[in-house]
Amino acid sequence: MGRTWATLGIDLHLEPAGPGLRRGLTDALREAVRGGRLVPGTRLPSTRSLAADLGIARNTVADAYADLVAEGWLTARQGSGTRVAAREPTPAPDGRRAPAPTPGASVRLPAYDLRAGHPDVSAFPRTEWLRAARRALAAAPNEAFGYGDPRGRVELRTALAAYLARARGVRADPERIVICAGFAHGLGLLGQLLRARGADTVAVESYGLDEHWRLLTAAGLRTSPLPFDRLGTDTTRLSQEQAAVLLTPAHQFPMGVPLHRDRRAAVVDWARRTGGLVLEDDYDGEFRYDRRPVGALQGLAPDEVVYLGTASKSLAPGLRLAWMVLPPGLVRETAAVKGSVEVCGTPDQLTLAEFITSGAYDRHVRASRSRYRGRRDALVAALAEHAPQIEVTGIAAGLHMLLRLPPGTERRVIRAAAGLGLALDGLTPRHRHPDTGAAPLDALVLGYGTPADHAWSGALDLLCTVLSDPAVTGAG
Repeated sequence: MGRTWATLGIDLHLEPAGPGLRRGLTDALREAVRGGRLVPGTRLPSTRSLAADLGIARNTVADAYADLVAEGWLTARQGSGTRVAAREPTPAPDGRRAPAPTPGASVRLPAYDLRAGHPDVSAFPRTEWLRAARRALAAAPNEAFGYGDPRGRVELRTALAAYLARARGVRADPERIVICAGFAHGLGLLGQLLRARGADTVAVESYGLDEHWRLLTAAGLRTSPLPFDRLGTDTTRLSQEQAAVLLTPAHQFPMGVPLHRDRRAAVVDWARRTGGLVLEDDYDGEFRYDRRPVGALQGLAPDEVVYLGTASKSLAPGLRLAWMVLPPGLVRETAAVKGSVEVCGTPDQLTLAEFITSGAYDRHVRASRSRYRGRRDALVAALAEHAPQIEVTGIAAGLHMLLRLPPGTERRVIRAAAGLGLALDGLTPRHRHPDTGAAPLDALVLGYGTPADHAWSGALDLLCTVLSDPAVTGAG
């Protein structure tokens, strides 16, 4: 047949072949279903539209559909159209039905997930986001949908500059902001830039996220951990050999403490004295509960600090939107490393810009802050009642806390929780740099951003069941 793609109604690629049109079409449809290209529930084109596309009589299509309905491959209902029928499990070669999978043969998803790093995506503000999208797209110039500036849309960079200055104390200018597809994308770009400049070693925190260390390593850099104590990461240990340092100064991840003012001053002094670069990860700066917000380190030294922020915790990771506020001398180089093709979708950039300037972002953050604070309070109260032997720290901000466990119990607690359908995240090894000299700590990095509100009490009950079991934690 000369034409094989539907141009009216629903697209369906078919290549009928054989001695007759009806048989050829029937065979092609049957094979598409049998081979899995048309999955159960797929709605097929109307007989009129498929006939017009293939250049054959409508009755031929109707007869082919009828044959496959009779064979059980398709279903046809008034008002619902023709769809691919649900299929029974494939019979075994001897004619018997294939056995069901053996329990434990595949990975069972946890019923509840209290691992750190995940916000409550069920609370994404869909209605307000749609309104912002309509306004933004209606006002967008045609050129906004071209390739554009590798730094990102000027509307979003302008909105972010004003918001970050007001809410986080960042000294920002739209010309110094580069939009990227998530924090990992931004860190990867900076790693490439540092390596291209001849850097060899980047200092990191002893406790952090292994994915970030791997990104820097993939860029050809060595990561060197700094000691950690009650004042936070010890930035007084930075040396001339280290070209940059990656920090979470407002709320150290995962230990949960802010960087002490003396340590903040020390890292700024190091950067100015050596020409080193500070990479500031402000991953949850919007969520502060029991103390005044800690301003961004970048506000102290905008020419030495790269500020990295993201919409992943405040809105949703799926947006893939983050930003870097760069020292003036790095903007051109960073944009060049990023490349000329914009990797962050223009519609979402324009929508976020409108979402921020309209005040919807502030309203959403305040509502989220109140909800997460309620979860945190419930979690702290439940642990105090059911597992008072567990030390809870890092609760003044963010979406996670640290639960210090009795020595030697971290793995046992995680296994016991998994057996009940509860996913937990331990401090070691994912969050402890392999070159850290201090003895490992047994702890849980407990997130309370998830699950959704309706499942929160169930997750909390399971956690208390595990941590109150003497056989698991060794508590008497």
